[in-house]
Amino acid sequence: MANNSPAAAADYDVVVIGGALSGAATATLLLRHNPGIRVLIVEKSARLGRRVGEATVEISGYFMGRVLGMTQYLNESHLVKQGLRFWFKNDEVESLDQASELGARYLSRLPSYQLDRSTFDEEVLRRACVAGATLIRPATVSKVQLTPGGEQSLEVKHDGQTQVVRCRWIVDASGVAAVLARKEGWWKSNTEHPTAACWSRWKGVKDWDSRELAEKYPAWASAVFGTRNTATNHIIGDGWWSWWIPLKGGDTSVGFVIDQRLVKFSQDGGSLGDRLKHFLMQHPVAREMLADAEYCEEDMHWRKNLAYYSTTFAGDGFVLVGDAAAFMDPFYSPGMDWISFTTSSAANLITEQRQGLPMTDRLVRYNRDFSVCHRRWFESLYKDKYEYMGEFDLLSLAFRLDLSLYYWGVVEVPFNHGEKALLAPPFSPPSGRWFAALMSTYNRRFAQMARRRRRVNALGRTNRANRCLIPGFSLNRSDTLRLFPMLAEWAWLELTEGWRSWGETAADVAASHLGTAPEAAAMGVPAEAGA
Repeated sequence: MANNSPAAAADYDVVVIGGALSGAATATLLLRHNPGIRVLIVEKSARLGRRVGEATVEISGYFMGRVLGMTQYLNESHLVKQGLRFWFKNDEVESLDQASELGARYLSRLPSYQLDRSTFDEEVLRRACVAGATLIRPATVSKVQLTPGGEQSLEVKHDGQTQVVRCRWIVDASGVAAVLARKEGWWKSNTEHPTAACWSRWKGVKDWDSRELAEKYPAWASAVFGTRNTATNHIIGDGWWSWWIPLKGGDTSVGFVIDQRLVKFSQDGGSLGDRLKHFLMQHPVAREMLADAEYCEEDMHWRKNLAYYSTTFAGDGFVLVGDAAAFMDPFYSPGMDWISFTTSSAANLITEQRQGLPMTDRLVRYNRDFSVCHRRWFESLYKDKYEYMGEFDLLSLAFRLDLSLYYWGVVEVPFNHGEKALLAPPFSPPSGRWFAALMSTYNRRFAQMARRRRRVNALGRTNRANRCLIPGFSLNRSDTLRLFPMLAEWAWLELTEGWRSWGETAADVAASHLGTAPEAAAMGVPAEAGA
C-alpha cells in the first residue's frame, strides 16, 4: 500500500490490527466468505517473534488443520503433540522415576501440535496475503475513532508517514496490547485470578524418551507405550506449574505460572534466567531434565497479573478477537481454542452485516454469549485451581473429568457437525449452563479440600510413586459413559475426606494463604518487572 502524503487517506472494508494468528486467521476467513472484500492488516513488527501459546489442543488442531487447511504444513514444519503429562513431587521424591505421573499411555487419537509461533504465525499471515489481504508492516495504529453503524477511522504510521484509514469494520487482533478495550475502558484485570509467569527457550533439555533415561529408569520408561517427549509436560508444585514444550529444531519452551496468593518471591538473587533455573531445579524431575540445559538470555520474559477480559466483545463496526478480547490462563492451552471461536465468530458477524442482516439483536447475542462463555470457562476450569494444582489425586480426577467433558461437550461437535460449530462458544447459552454448573462445582470442592489439607499440613500424600495413565478418549458417544465412574470417585472422595471441608469459611480460606509454598523462597522476581 502506497503512502502519498502524511495526510493521505485510504478506504477498506475491514482493517485488522495485528498480523499474528488471530488477525491473519480472521482476514483469511473474511476473504474466503466475501469475494472482493478489501482487507488491510496492520502489523507492528517487521518480523513476528516467538511467543507463548505454542501448544495446541484438539479444537485448535481442528481449526488450523481443517478450517485453515494447514495440515500438511503443520506436519512438515512443526511437531505433532502427544497430549498432556504431569509430574508431581513431595519431600520423599528424590528422582524422576519416583515422581507421581499423570498422562496418556498411548499416542493421541486426534491431531494437535507443538508450534514455533514465530514461523507458524508468519505462514498464516503469508497465506492471508496470498488470499488477497493488504499488509502494512512495520506500522503503528493511533487515534482510532469508532462510529457504530458508520465509518470507522484510524491513523496508521509507516515509513515515517502517517495516513488516515477509513473502513466499515475494525478487527482488534492486537493481543495483550488490547488496543480497543484499553482505549474504550472495557479492559478489566481478573483480580480473582492473580497469576504471574516467567519463561524462556532452552537448549540442551533432555529427551524424555532418550536411551539415557530408559537405561537409568527402565521400569519408568516401559510404563508408557507412546512417547513422552512431544507431549506438553507439566512439572507441578503447590500453587504453581511449569510447562515444557519441545519445538522443531531442538529448542524447548520452558516456563512457570504461579498463583501469587500461594507463591511469594524474594527480591534477592541474580539474573531472572538464573533464578528461573534455580526455582525449577528444586523439583527433582526438572533437576534431571535441566542438568545440562541453558536458557536463551535474550528470550527471557516475566509477566504478572496475566488474566484479564473485555466487558465488550463487538459493536456495529468493531470486533475483538484472541487475546485482545480476553486471556484466562495458559494451563490446558486454551488460548488457541479461544482464537478458534473468536475469529470464526468475528468473521461470521462481519459477513452477516455485509449480507444486509440486521445487527442489533445479533450484537446483543454475540456479546452475551462471549461474556457468559468467558465467565463460565474461567469458573469451571481455573478459579482457585492452583489451590489443588499440586495434589496428584485431586488433579488426576479433575483432569479426567475436564478432559471427558471437553471431548463430549466441545471437541465432538465440530468433528461430527462441521466448522459452523465454532460459531457457538463453549458454555454459551442455553446448554452450557449445565456443563458449567457441574465443572465449577467439582473444581470448587477440590480447591476446598486442598485448602484444608494445607491447613493441617497434609499436602502431597499421593505425590510419590503413583501413576495415572489414561487410555485416551474417542469421539464415540459411548465414551461419555466413562464419566459416571469418575463422578463415583468424586462422591467417594466427598464421603471419605471432603465432608471435613463442607463448612469452610472465609477465615479458613485466608488462613490457607498465610504461608508460602516451600519452593517460593528459591527464586526472586524484581518488583519493577512486568505490569
